[in-house]
Amino acid sequence: MSNLVTGGSGFLGHVLVEQLVARGEQVRVFCRSEPECLALDGVSWSQGDMQDASAVSESCQGIQTVYHCAGLAGIWGPWSLYESINVQGTRNLLQSAMDAGATRLVFTSSPSVVFDGSDMIDADETIPLSQIFLCGYPYSKAIAETDVLAANGSGGLATVALRPHLIWGPGDNHVLPRMIKRARKGQLRRVGDGSNVISTVYVENAAAAHIQAADLLDCNAPHAGKVYFINEPESVKMWDWVNSLLDVAECPAVTKSISARKARILGAVLEVLWRTFRLKGEPPMTRFLAEQMSRSHSFSTAAAVRDFGYRRIVTVEEGLLRVARHLKETGQIPPTVANAGTQHAS
Repeated sequence: MSNLVTGGSGFLGHVLVEQLVARGEQVRVFCRSEPECLALDGVSWSQGDMQDASAVSESCQGIQTVYHCAGLAGIWGPWSLYESINVQGTRNLLQSAMDAGATRLVFTSSPSVVFDGSDMIDADETIPLSQIFLCGYPYSKAIAETDVLAANGSGGLATVALRPHLIWGPGDNHVLPRMIKRARKGQLRRVGDGSNVISTVYVENAAAAHIQAADLLDCNAPHAGKVYFINEPESVKMWDWVNSLLDVAECPAVTKSISARKARILGAVLEVLWRTFRLKGEPPMTRFLAEQMSRSHSFSTAAAVRDFGYRRIVTVEEGLLRVARHLKETGQIPPTVANAGTQHAS
C-alpha cells in the first residue's frame, strides 16, 4: 500500500507519517523542504508546493491513499495567499489524485469553517458552514472542504473530510510555543469570563483518526463524501485547558483578563493599524481571535465513532506527560525550572 502525506513536515503530518510507518506502510511526503521523517524506513520525499500543479501531479504517481494535511493556517494575511494554497492547492491535488488512479483521499479541514461567532456546545455535523468569516483561513478551508466532499466518487476517488479541533501535543510549533512565550512575559490575558467550553484533540489521536477513516473508505462507505469533527470525548473549559498546558511547561497560570467586548474592539483597531501601515506579522489580537478565545466551541464525535470507528489511542493525562517530557528534552523549559518541576514529567 502506498500513501501520500501532503504537509508531512508539519505538526500533524509528521505524526501521521510515523503512525503509517509503524504499520509497515510506504509513505511519500510532499512538502517544500526536506522533512525530518525522511530518516524513517519506508519514507520518500517529493519536493514541491501545493500551488505548483505539476509538482502535485508528480507526487501522486503510484499512490493509492492521499492524506491532505498541507495548508496555510493563521489569523492574518492576504486572501490571495490562502486562496492559492488552500483552495487552488486542494483542487490541484484532487485532480492529480484522480488522474493518477488514487482511490482514497482524507482531507484535514477545520471546525472554524462553521464558526460564526456564536456559542457552539456539543455541536454535530448538521451545523451548516458559516456565512461570516473574519479572516481568510476558515473561508479558504470551507471552500476546499466543499470541493473535497463534492469530488467523492469522481474517477473512482473516495473522499472524506475531518475537522480536528485545537490539536496539541509534543512538537507543536504554533499554539504552545506562543502561549509559553507570552505567559513568561506576563502578556497572556483570559478573554471573557472564563466559562467558555471547548473541544481539543491530542495530536496522535488526530493522526489516528485519519488512518481509521482511510482504512474503511471507499466510494460507498458510510463516511464517503462526508465531514466529521475529531476531538477528545471530553470537553473542557478553555482557560482550564490553557492553564493545564502552562502548568506542564512550568509557566504561571493566566490570572489577568479582558472582557470579550474590549478584546473585539482591540482586535478591530489592530486590524486597521496593520492594514494601514502594512505592519509585519500577525496582530496580537484580531476580531476572529477574540471570538475564538471567548466563545464556546465544543463538538460531538458520535458520527465519527459510528461511521468509521473513531477512537483515541492516547489519554489526555498521558498526553500532558508527553508534552512535559518533550519540553524538557528540547530545552523549552529552562534547566533550573525543569529541575524544580520534575514531578510533572515523571
